[in-house]
Amino acid sequence: MLRVPLTDLPADFRARALRWAAGFPHCAYFEPNDLTYPCGPFRRLLAVAPEATGAPGSLAALQPWLQSAAPAARCGFVTYDVKNDIEALQSNNFTGLNWPALHFFTPQHWLYWQAAHLEIHGPSSEAVFQEILQTQLLAPAAPAVSTMQARMPRADYLAAVAAVREDILNGEVYELNLCQEFYAERVSLDPVDVFHRLNAASPTPFAGFCRWHDHYLLCASPERFLAYQEPVIISQPIKGTIRRGHTPEADEQQRQTLLNDEKERAENLMIVDLVRNDLARIAETGSVKVPELFGLYPFRHVWQMISTVKAELQPGVGLADVLRATFPMGSMTGAPKIRAMQLIEQYERTRRGLYSGSFGYVLPDGSFDFNVVIRSLQYRHDTGYLSFQVGSAITYDSDPEREYDECLLKAQAMLEVLGATVA
Repeated sequence: MLRVPLTDLPADFRARALRWAAGFPHCAYFEPNDLTYPCGPFRRLLAVAPEATGAPGSLAALQPWLQSAAPAARCGFVTYDVKNDIEALQSNNFTGLNWPALHFFTPQHWLYWQAAHLEIHGPSSEAVFQEILQTQLLAPAAPAVSTMQARMPRADYLAAVAAVREDILNGEVYELNLCQEFYAERVSLDPVDVFHRLNAASPTPFAGFCRWHDHYLLCASPERFLAYQEPVIISQPIKGTIRRGHTPEADEQQRQTLLNDEKERAENLMIVDLVRNDLARIAETGSVKVPELFGLYPFRHVWQMISTVKAELQPGVGLADVLRATFPMGSMTGAPKIRAMQLIEQYERTRRGLYSGSFGYVLPDGSFDFNVVIRSLQYRHDTGYLSFQVGSAITYDSDPEREYDECLLKAQAMLEVLGATVA
């Protein structure tokens, strides 16, 4: 391992490192943007591998794989469609992306930023450091994307919200997270450049860049799914969104409006209860606590209502067991979870895939951190398919027009980065 003081790194080192790393077919970068966050944001970590022989592709294979070798950093993602391995569910809607259901890899090289120095792990770490320093940065070019098409036309989305409200009235669910896709085809763009643009436009504590062969995830997520540091596991669901104000006074008024919005508080509380129940399945009896309920946190474009749920994990419970008990995250399904997922499949037009899945890392000491994949662009370099999805939580009190506007608010940073409008 090579240690380099952060003061010895050039100002553009992280940009050079990601450009270097993106040349590998397996690449994962986790960016906290130096933001404060309850229980802390992602650790800054960059990992690459030229191949991922024997990598797990299912929950059943994940835990044996994690235990099969000496402790090491592991990086990967879990798509929303892993729900089908956990419950008797299906995903039959259209997809233009086709991610594997689940994928993890052991890095050949990984960079780990500490408070005062950078660690470079793996063989020939000095040579890797020199390769990064010599990596050339390209002159950025604006992405040539003029319009994003809606997979679900606006009128159909409004009708779906009305139908969900009827389902709620009939006792099918209490709340349902309804999402929609915007896409473009035959797009040519530079994923690294677009990630930097997105991260600059919307810096978040759980941002990330992922390459799996010709597939790319460019993620600006504000939400943590799960983090574990023995013996404590935490989940921090987000439910409740409002636009930032243009002046300090207007911003504070918006914050107060969100804090006192009964609909948003009810949504948040329902998901907190769902998370508490999920964690109780793998936690020590009586250890599930809610240290913060309805916390309000500012981001570049929006205020978010975030709650924190903590528990002590039972001995011998591994990551795969945790995922079986908690995945998908309740903030992206609704409650009760299984019926909500059945209705999601009925009303949505696009298979979610990595959207509303999770992207994260496991450190050599067994601790881990995973985000919720939202506010993210997904891109296939081989086909030129570009996609993002957005959604909102539907309750009986939902106004369809307001829910559609919330979707567009969440899409704002991505549209601005692409220079695109919704057709």
